[in-house]
Amino acid sequence: MSISPDSHAPESSLTRLAPVEAVLFDVDGTLCDSDPLHYYAFREMLLEIGYNNGVPVDEEFFIKNIAGRHNDDIASILFPDWDHEKAIKFVDDKEAMFRRLVSKELKPLEGLHKLCKWVEDRGLKRAAVTNAPRPNAELMISMLGLTDFFQVVVVGSECERAKPFPDPYLKALKELKASAEHSFVFEDSASGIKAGVAAGMPVFGLTTRNPEKSLIEAGASFLIKDYEDPKLWMSLEELDRVQQS
Repeated sequence: MSISPDSHAPESSLTRLAPVEAVLFDVDGTLCDSDPLHYYAFREMLLEIGYNNGVPVDEEFFIKNIAGRHNDDIASILFPDWDHEKAIKFVDDKEAMFRRLVSKELKPLEGLHKLCKWVEDRGLKRAAVTNAPRPNAELMISMLGLTDFFQVVVVGSECERAKPFPDPYLKALKELKASAEHSFVFEDSASGIKAGVAAGMPVFGLTTRNPEKSLIEAGASFLIKDYEDPKLWMSLEELDRVQQS
């Protein structure tokens, strides 16, 4: 499916999915703006061990090397010379710190619950598909009040390959008994967008934190600021008209 990323005529793509069966969501940066919490946790813990000669890592480093990646990949990038178990232990400790921060500071992206109601009202299937560890994903989903909304939660580490490979999205479609030809995705990272596109679905790229250019290059069909973005609702309203006709 070839879809222009410029979003000038979004209805031309989503209407091809009719009748829509499923909507799939990433979690970090897609349901909530959690990247600042991840960045804070990594920055503080890397500082503690004197990483980068004691200079705090900046957001550019975080986006390039950490955001959207699976923890095994992050461990290898940050600590190529460390024993793998030691590197994974550091990342696991960071996740524990992140969960402590989440329990106090997590907020949904603007319009998230409005979109979830749209999905529920139409009886569409829905899944959360993430590279985050399952305890993180389930905590964030619970904090956002979406435990009952998602019928399936797929975690990259429980698949043969995590994002940017399509395996997590393909697993979600299989568990939902939905087809890629009638489903679409919301993602905020280049890694996640590549996974959704490779699984055969159009992807809405959320410009929460990552550069727009990287989202377009990864294959995003549309770019939206959040779930109040008029471009999103133009697409959904056009889809409604087609499905009701």
